[in-house]
Amino acid sequence: MIDYQKAGGLSEEVAAERLLSEGDNSLSAKEHKGIFLVIGGVLSEPMFFLLVACSGIYFTLGDLGESIALMVSVLLVVAITVYQENKTEKALGALKDLSSPRALVIRDGVAKRVAGTEVVRGDVIILNEGDRVPADAILFFTNNLLLDESILTGESVSVRKSGVEAQEEIDRPGTDNSASVYASTLVVGGYGMARIVATGNKTEVGKIGASLADVIPEKTRLQSEIDQLIKVFAWYGLALCLAVAIIFGLKNNDWVSGILSGLSLAMSILPEEFPVILTVFMALGAWRLSRKNVLTSRQKVVQALGGITVLCTDKTGTLTMNQMELEAVNDGKKMIATDGSSNEEIENIVELGYLASQPKPFDPLEKALHKTYHDIASNEKPALFKSWRLLEEYPLSHELLVISHVWERPLKDDYLVAAKGAPEAIVEICHLNASQASMWMKQVEEMARKGLRVLAVARAHYKKDKLPE
Repeated sequence: MIDYQKAGGLSEEVAAERLLSEGDNSLSAKEHKGIFLVIGGVLSEPMFFLLVACSGIYFTLGDLGESIALMVSVLLVVAITVYQENKTEKALGALKDLSSPRALVIRDGVAKRVAGTEVVRGDVIILNEGDRVPADAILFFTNNLLLDESILTGESVSVRKSGVEAQEEIDRPGTDNSASVYASTLVVGGYGMARIVATGNKTEVGKIGASLADVIPEKTRLQSEIDQLIKVFAWYGLALCLAVAIIFGLKNNDWVSGILSGLSLAMSILPEEFPVILTVFMALGAWRLSRKNVLTSRQKVVQALGGITVLCTDKTGTLTMNQMELEAVNDGKKMIATDGSSNEEIENIVELGYLASQPKPFDPLEKALHKTYHDIASNEKPALFKSWRLLEEYPLSHELLVISHVWERPLKDDYLVAAKGAPEAIVEICHLNASQASMWMKQVEEMARKGLRVLAVARAHYKKDKLPE
């Protein structure tokens, strides 16, 4: 049992003072745009200004149908823009809530849950499986602690942590066996205790937000070209309008008819269809993207996204949903694809991975094992396991990269041990001879050449006796 008095931590009084002086543990966000500010931003674009101007001119000339048609197109685009902006604001608000979860801290020698926004520098936090780290901290005690840092690094592979009490500087995210833990990352295994060293915008995730806030949006290439084209047509149309009005007025001494004639001629050459087509199509494009759960806070980037032909990146986790799938299993003789069909060989192998995983997994790999097993196993199997008791868990260690679960089964006179881990480690603990080990490692190499992440599983039966440490 952990002695919270020896673990240290702050008093409620000191924590309250620091919260007041340093601010709460939350990421600063841009001020929420009101509906009038969004509409003003839309109408300030040259294309929309041209649409409104053309609509007004048509109304002045008495062409009510054309005027209404242009105004409807403006209102349609404004409505879609406001909808998209509101949806984006909600998504960003949810992300902000995610970055500041509830935390288990030690205050006045007692462990208590507080809102993540109330965590301050110097607080001692307790991290358990399934927790989100509330702020950047340095560990001083760990027990096989594993973290998912893909939100910062894009790597789906969990990172192992070790406690180094003397460490003061935060390491870079993704560093294995580091004592640093970061805000918004997820604990997928083990537990530990750490001391907060940075909160809010001073955390690694906060620095990312701050750097994005400094980005100045640039016009897309199409937007710049259309704006330039509209300006050229507008100046030529204005010049032609004035010329016709002056010539007609001087020649016929009828200035009203001259002005109307000039406006009619100018309207005939102004490209009002350009802004209608481009703005409506981009707005509809942004709406269609939102149906695919892709948010675009600026509709102009839709065309730029559509023009992309090559993406260059050194990460995949940040471009995907950070989920894994079980692609195939290997029984030592051949590789069998897991296409969802029921197969006894596949079921027996996946079952071991399932039993060697957490009952309620957080790790993407263990989630994939659970999903596949529930898809292919008969209905009786998962229900049967509910009567089993997880007696002991042997976690990963530096010396042995294997996780083993010991299960006690009703009416059985021995324990079932299910293990999963690095193939070479599984080969070692199974005490295979040289030819058997070589045969298995060849299969591992074949799967690795296909770009698969390879995991080995094994089973053992242990007599009902005192389990080894």
